Amino acid sequence: MPQKKLAPAIRRYILRFFTAMTLYVIFLVGAVWAFPRYHPTGLLAYLLAILPALPIMAVIGVVALYVTEEQDEFQRALLVRALLWGIGLTLAATTAWGFLEVFSLAPHLDLYLVFPLFCVLAGAANGIVRLNYK
Repeated sequence: MPQKKLAPAIRRYILRFFTAMTLYVIFLVGAVWAFPRYHPTGLLAYLLAILPALPIMAVIGVVALYVTEEQDEFQRALLVRALLWGIGLTLAATTAWGFLEVFSLAPHLDLYLVFPLFCVLAGAANGIVRLNYK
């Protein structure tokens, strides 16, 4: 079976995504390692704590760049639909969870878990959206 060559937009997306995620792992491991050992305070503590969030913000930009650079309008439309479903489901789930928390019916959800939840939901939505066209 012949192998399909990746489109340039996808190749750039993969490179950018893995670069950002590599930085995320480095920054997260660095922050988790540094806090208990050095007990940073003040501005340094804030900078170190926020450092792992920066590559996550970059991933959001990487996805936006991919949507802009993708030449295939159908592929772009499928991704946008999946992202919208992911956003909607994430907002609905976190809103419902928040009300459960308010009434002490669910444990606290740490906010850093919202982006991974969105990724899982958008990924699932992407699969479902694409199933409609097979």
